[in-house]
Amino acid sequence: MPALHTYDVDLVWLGARDVGTVSYTSYGRDHELRATDRPPLPGTSDPAFRGDPTRWSPEDLLVGALAQCHMLWLLHLAAEAGVVVVDYTDRASGTMRIEAAGHGQFRDVVLRPQVTLASATTTAGGPITDELLAGLHERAHEHCFIARSVNFPVDVRPTPVVVR
Repeated sequence: MPALHTYDVDLVWLGARDVGTVSYTSYGRDHELRATDRPPLPGTSDPAFRGDPTRWSPEDLLVGALAQCHMLWLLHLAAEAGVVVVDYTDRASGTMRIEAAGHGQFRDVVLRPQVTLASATTTAGGPITDELLAGLHERAHEHCFIARSVNFPVDVRPTPVVVR
């Protein structure tokens, strides 16, 4: 039997104000996600839906989860391949379509990882090419639990090799 992992998160709504959900405009969208031994994560709805733009929306968190998962797998696979990564950034973005009835779905997410390497060679002395790094990104995408769980395309567009 495969290993199972369980993730427990508590959600606490903070937006009841004085009257609760008397109307669409009467309540706040602010909430917190909490998990044992972690700082609370301040959440809200998308600002287009009366959310606070200084807090995280579920849509932000979904795009962020995809970017995080890809990065963590890439770092794992790079270490195994002897590719020493010293910096990693990503300008991830997602596109969501809203239907006339108000429901919607993500159409796609694009990850734009930029990896900076310590050297142009692996720890074994082989060259690190754009093709080698692209292969690591492809494998990271194939392994990413979050990308494997969504029903829309996640496009990975890595930048060429950058050496510090």
